[in-house]
Amino acid sequence: MRYPYLKWLVALCLAIICSAAAAQLSGGVPQVLNRPVAPDRQPPRTTQTLYLTDMAYGEVFRLLGQRNTQLLEFTLRRDQVVETAELNLFFTPSPALLPRVSHLRVYLNDELMGVIPVDVEQPGARQQKNIALDPRVMTRFNRVRLEFVGHYTDVCQDESHSALWLDISRDTRIQLVQQMLPIANDLAFLPEPFFDTQDMTPQSIPFVFAAAPSRDELRAGAILSSYFGSLSRWRRAQLPVHYDALPNSHAVVFATNETRPHFLSGYPRVDGPTVDMVSHPDNSFLKMLLILGRDNTDLIAAASALAIGHSLFRGQSVQVGEVRQLVPRKPYDAPNWAPVDRPIAFSELLEYPEQLDVSGLYPKPVLVSMSLPPDLFVWRNSGIPTAIRYRYSSPRSADDSRLSLSLNGRFVGSYLLRPEEGSSALSRMRLAVRGSENISDRERMIMPALKLGGQNQLRFDFSFAGGSGNTQREPCQPAVATDVRAAIDEQSTIDFSGFHHYLEMPNLRSFAGSGFPFSKMADLSETIVVVPRNPSVAQTTALFETLAGIGSQVGYPALGVRVVHDWNVAQAADADVLLIGPMPENLRARPDARLLLLDAQATLNQPRKPRYAGATAAAVFNTTGVQPEHEATSRVMVQSLAPMAAVVGMQSAHHPQRSVVALLGTTDEDFELLREGLADSGKREAMRGSVVLIRESGVASEMVGPHYYVGYLPWWQKLWFALSEQPVLLVLGSLLVVVILSTLLWMGLYRVARRRLRHVD
Repeated sequence: MRYPYLKWLVALCLAIICSAAAAQLSGGVPQVLNRPVAPDRQPPRTTQTLYLTDMAYGEVFRLLGQRNTQLLEFTLRRDQVVETAELNLFFTPSPALLPRVSHLRVYLNDELMGVIPVDVEQPGARQQKNIALDPRVMTRFNRVRLEFVGHYTDVCQDESHSALWLDISRDTRIQLVQQMLPIANDLAFLPEPFFDTQDMTPQSIPFVFAAAPSRDELRAGAILSSYFGSLSRWRRAQLPVHYDALPNSHAVVFATNETRPHFLSGYPRVDGPTVDMVSHPDNSFLKMLLILGRDNTDLIAAASALAIGHSLFRGQSVQVGEVRQLVPRKPYDAPNWAPVDRPIAFSELLEYPEQLDVSGLYPKPVLVSMSLPPDLFVWRNSGIPTAIRYRYSSPRSADDSRLSLSLNGRFVGSYLLRPEEGSSALSRMRLAVRGSENISDRERMIMPALKLGGQNQLRFDFSFAGGSGNTQREPCQPAVATDVRAAIDEQSTIDFSGFHHYLEMPNLRSFAGSGFPFSKMADLSETIVVVPRNPSVAQTTALFETLAGIGSQVGYPALGVRVVHDWNVAQAADADVLLIGPMPENLRARPDARLLLLDAQATLNQPRKPRYAGATAAAVFNTTGVQPEHEATSRVMVQSLAPMAAVVGMQSAHHPQRSVVALLGTTDEDFELLREGLADSGKREAMRGSVVLIRESGVASEMVGPHYYVGYLPWWQKLWFALSEQPVLLVLGSLLVVVILSTLLWMGLYRVARRRLRHVD
């Protein structure tokens, strides 16, 4: 060959071209992130234990002769596969059971997994059995059915006999060993694997920043945290924050061309808002969701696009072109809140198919949950128009079968299930907030002393009469039909329209339970968050998890939230303010400051009489805005090194209809207590009043200092509301009205008499 080195030169050029093409096809992922990862000898494994209370509904786990089935339900993540599963069953059978014929059957997704006989040697003693569950039968949603077959006699057994029972212990659990599956870098699966909507357990989504985030970086993180919160619903999403450190788990990373964590130093520069999914540099089974941009403005655009438009994403990387809100949000239009401007059909409130259908002689209750704005003014309203349609298997004869209705745990009434009306029944009710009318018939009903809240639940209990007791029947004849079904019709309606929005503030119960007043606008467009200029990891985490909690209540990301560092800017704006961190100096100097936290020193104003209840009518015309029992009469100052956090509510200094909620703490341990308190449903339930103290021992609430009202109420209703709890003023007002009317009547009659006298003259 004339040029012996030509072929080597051509080969070298081809190698360079192929390398460049491979890099281009891989989305420009740098070698530091896309380097070959040594194949793991074994995929990562996790062990999970699911207890009975996590999988079963209700508090009573007793199987009877007729109520002989208990369901245990659990879900699996998409990015994991079950290797082994075992049911550890603890139960106590009735000592009257016949051992040879009495047993417990265990089904997994309708496949028989095993049969557990009653122990012959220890009748009535607690037993423990382990049943292997076949992973091949499992799907993302799984149901274990425990079916009790009990016999106390060989012939003519009464299925409702008191000897037929078997108790399932709360120690019963399912143990799962799972291994992680390799996942493709495809954004089409979002929000998985970072958040699995089918996973019933609390989930953690770490957020990673290069350093203490700036104001715009905090806003981008707030948008994504509220987005993940909107997916969590009843689960509280954990959002631990890391500065320039990558955890050994799935993570969300925020980076710009100029500011990025060290492990992204080799990532190519982007030319616009970009969302990318890449593998963890140390573990090929883990993924990183990269929120990228040229600057912080691009970060906000990328986070907003992911929060509301991830259904358009596909492939490893997408570049965002435009994010624009076409129609602004309206007050009280949160997706998770039931509409309060029109009747609501039950079909709009369903959470899963067949939610309104039940079967069996002892059916489970039908539950219908409704989230409402917590500021609905329902004081002494005439009632809530409701039309309930229900169907049921017609009883053989008129007996004590009935439907019972409860709202928020308060019994409303019950209706007999008559044989001739089983095909179709219509009940029209008015669920009264105040007042007490007797239930005259099935067409009209008044619910006494009902109090609505942010979270409300209607409960329907179908109860079918059994054949025991005084029922006369032939020997060995079954008492009731074996196939009993009932249902609440989806076209049943409840109407909350016509109520005004009016609420006494500060009201930290509405904040802890519904995120109010910030949740009034679903996108938090009337909310300003104040944080320190260089927030710590604990403060940033507290911010994100608080907004995730609000997102779980409203079901929408906080696209309109504003983040500032200057308290003076926040308090001058016409917006509700959420303060995280130490209390500003000028806020500390306000006369209505109820709690002061400064390093290890704490100062608290205490009221004359501890009281956490809602509004009293006397305060409406009180010029000072302070009820006598809420007036601060003492001050306590202590110094301690133990952690303590606080939540304080007060009125805005410049806008009477605006509120300030301060999440106070001085150390990282304080904010850890704050996070735990807001994540615990029991502690949130105990939060109320104007001051909440969170310590390791629990939560303490106080109602102290002036209060105010937000919302609108007609003047005549406000007047009646004010006089209702002031009997003296009501009597004096009534006397004044009587005197005025009597005077006017006397003057009128006097004029008529004089006119007649003139006519006579």
